[in-house]
Amino acid sequence: MDGVIRPTPVSRSDALSRLAGRDVLLKPEYLQRTGSFKVRGAYNFISRLAPGGEVVAASAGNHAQGVALAASLTGSRSTIFMPANAPLPKVEATRAYGATVRLVGNVVDDCMVGAREYAETSGAVFVPPFDDELVIAGQGTVGLEIASEAPDGEGGPDHVVVPVGGGGLIAGVASALGFTRRGVKVIGVEAESADAMRRSVAARQVVAVDGVSTMADGIAVKAPSELTLAHVLAYVDEVITVTEEEISHALLLLLERCKAVVEPAGAVGLAAILAGKVPGKGPALAVLSGGNVDPLLLSKLIDYGLSAAGRYLVLRIVLDDRPGALASLTDAVAQLGLNVLSVEHHRSGARVGVDEVEVMLTLETRDPQHRDEVAAALGRAGFRVELVG
Repeated sequence: MDGVIRPTPVSRSDALSRLAGRDVLLKPEYLQRTGSFKVRGAYNFISRLAPGGEVVAASAGNHAQGVALAASLTGSRSTIFMPANAPLPKVEATRAYGATVRLVGNVVDDCMVGAREYAETSGAVFVPPFDDELVIAGQGTVGLEIASEAPDGEGGPDHVVVPVGGGGLIAGVASALGFTRRGVKVIGVEAESADAMRRSVAARQVVAVDGVSTMADGIAVKAPSELTLAHVLAYVDEVITVTEEEISHALLLLLERCKAVVEPAGAVGLAAILAGKVPGKGPALAVLSGGNVDPLLLSKLIDYGLSAAGRYLVLRIVLDDRPGALASLTDAVAQLGLNVLSVEHHRSGARVGVDEVEVMLTLETRDPQHRDEVAAALGRAGFRVELVG
């Protein structure tokens, strides 16, 4: 892997440590080549093939780019099947790494079928996203680096917290740490609505989930594999889940406090630490597994995170339809020292009387407590206030 994998040294975040009430260490794999850890497993798999051949894979993003780069570095051709609705930046990035991209269907499952059929008819080698020993071993280099980069003993992590989708990353990391840092506990983290690994661990057999829906699309996997589950059962201490609000809160803090662009799937480990879901009070290390997020989606995620953190307040206020009514409202808002983000003034189409108007007011607030204080203050000032968001 020397000369192929970019160093992503572990570092401590003072800001996040203060917020978490414990030392927080970060492994920034969003700075890795292709923007995620995926190139590690892809390269370890493809580099062992005869040069000059062709590989094929199915992915909506990170695995696609990892396979494309690994193929180009080893002199192989690559064909990647991606959903037709995959974000354009991810499609273009995959092409830029040298792959031929085929857009098929609307979900990765459709792409998987197409990729396997292509492998059978063309002779190309299918590169699994997680269900392979070589892929798992490649992802395990993250764990080996943690063992060499993070202090052993005082100041070193008691817990290493890893995002879980299909399970390739946590299988590799936990296996590596199981042989190098036996005293470190490994915690897997899934999105609450995509908890196939947690259910599989509880049942001690592969369990699939239906209706996977989460902003953390990089770990929105319906089921792990027998191979990754076996690794988790052997080496992982616990698998926990986080909510969408907890993910968005972590993503927002990474942007604000660490100046780090991390995709939702890459932020779930930190989300679990900040939410107090990781046991103990000693140092915890979060693997930030990727940073490939579409700019348009990022703007929506920021808005969602700000709202979840209580930084936006949307109020519906009914005023008398008379001159100066709106001015009195904005004056009251100014007296509270608030920043107005938007004002919508509706006379028609609103649930108000003939001599009334509806005002939708979006304000900038500090936190949920401040939101409640603002709504209460405007109510005491005589305004008919309804909290919208």
